[in-house]
Amino acid sequence: MTVAEFERDLVLLDCGGKFPEEEQRGIDLIIPDVRYVRERLGSLRAIVITHGHEDHIGGLPYILPQLKERAPIPIYGSPLALGFIEGKLTEQRLDKLVELRPVQPGERVQFGRLAAEFIHVTHSIPDTNAVAIHSPVGTIVDTADFKFDPTPVMGAPTDERRLRRLGEDGVLALFSDTVRVETAGSTPSERVVLETMDAVIREAKGQVIVTTFASNISRIHMALLAARKYGRKVAVAGRSMEQNARVALGLGYLDPPEGLLLPLDEVLKLPKQKRVLVITGSQGEAAAALSRIAAAEHPKIRVGAGDVVLVSATPVPGNEETVTRTIDNLFRRGTRVIYSALDRGVHVSGHAGRDELRRMLDLLRPKFTVPIHGEFRHMVLYRELCAEAGIPAERVLLPEIGGVLEFTADKAAHRGRVPAGSILVDRLGDRGNGHVTLRDREHLADDGVVVVTIVVDRESGKLIAGPDLVAKGLRPDLANGALREAEQDLRRTLERRSKGEPQYGYLVQRAKEVVGKALYRRSKSRPMILPVVTEL
Repeated sequence: MTVAEFERDLVLLDCGGKFPEEEQRGIDLIIPDVRYVRERLGSLRAIVITHGHEDHIGGLPYILPQLKERAPIPIYGSPLALGFIEGKLTEQRLDKLVELRPVQPGERVQFGRLAAEFIHVTHSIPDTNAVAIHSPVGTIVDTADFKFDPTPVMGAPTDERRLRRLGEDGVLALFSDTVRVETAGSTPSERVVLETMDAVIREAKGQVIVTTFASNISRIHMALLAARKYGRKVAVAGRSMEQNARVALGLGYLDPPEGLLLPLDEVLKLPKQKRVLVITGSQGEAAAALSRIAAAEHPKIRVGAGDVVLVSATPVPGNEETVTRTIDNLFRRGTRVIYSALDRGVHVSGHAGRDELRRMLDLLRPKFTVPIHGEFRHMVLYRELCAEAGIPAERVLLPEIGGVLEFTADKAAHRGRVPAGSILVDRLGDRGNGHVTLRDREHLADDGVVVVTIVVDRESGKLIAGPDLVAKGLRPDLANGALREAEQDLRRTLERRSKGEPQYGYLVQRAKEVVGKALYRRSKSRPMILPVVTEL
């Protein structure tokens, strides 16, 4: 999330959520701290969304309730991004807090003395827009996540003509995606993935399962194209995937022939060689369809010899171990798994390589640059790239969370910090309208902490010791009967699970859900639950 502010006009750019790291197992999501915005609600004009990926829209269901005094808040974005947002907010009964206002590339919307212009760029999701914020002191451009794909599978190539015109008119500052600055050359086209998927579905003897991000509509589109070509039917599985597919169908982004895209139950009645399933779980998420299939816990889908799983994604940093475990368990079930380490064509990034980042610099020719959407090393390497493009180091500002960058017509400077940081989202259950607790780092343990210790056999998944529950900061009545009851509930759940190498994330998720529900049932309290799983 970025705040653009001029005098009494304030616009939010994106509102994302972040996966927790491996060591943050008691947490479901990380979102921005919006205290600064809450204190200036009278100046908030709108939220502007660049595209529909979770790291750009995933924070909205948790942040909008904090801004409800300003409701209804206008949210501007492409029809697809707003369709995804509407689904999220309707599910959480938050849709009355916003006014969704779809925009098309080339549109310009006025917000007091600021204006936002939407410029089409290619990414791994259709209808991504860079945003130019025009102000009395100059224009800043947020590239969004982008690449220069000459042959996108869905939509048009990046609008280089408008970017060049902006550069000719003068760009004060460029806020650029930098996540692939380490990668020489340009990012391959999405066509590469289409060719790989076509080959996999053509050669497969059993069912084909494609797993990708739930918002990756272009991968569903590719699966439909290949399945039709080889006489198969397609179904999507996973709550978020099903919801996003409905949105894309309703808006016309997906338009399969009648009878090609069917409900999961109908496709599962077909012979295996007639099925293609597109599912969630490419990041090894504990509650997603792929993890449950790998753990033999999915209520409907089973895999075995002759089946193929195509993992059409690369692990987000921090998820590598979880993804590896999921792939291992799929292999144990006799399934062939095709993933990025075996075939680089299963996935291409939606982010610009080094040559494309330089191309954006050459098109816009900004006075100042601000590298964003990357780790610190990416920002430093981008500064070196700017030097190659003739932009000296003192004109490259490295941002930090909460850092204020102040621009005038010919100067830029760091101007201290505002309250900011991470808020940790703790959900009780992951289905429907489960209760949500937002925890900041200063008050994490206010409701008490329960540490759940489980020891399992690494190979068989058999419970060796535990579960043992240790509590801190709970009421005395909870620390006795309720904890024992929760312990017994969890032991029964773990003893019922299928044997085989344990899905670490699944064990953590189930421990949190079972213990959380048991404690709430007895006491209506919501302590923080920290599962610790040890494998021997």
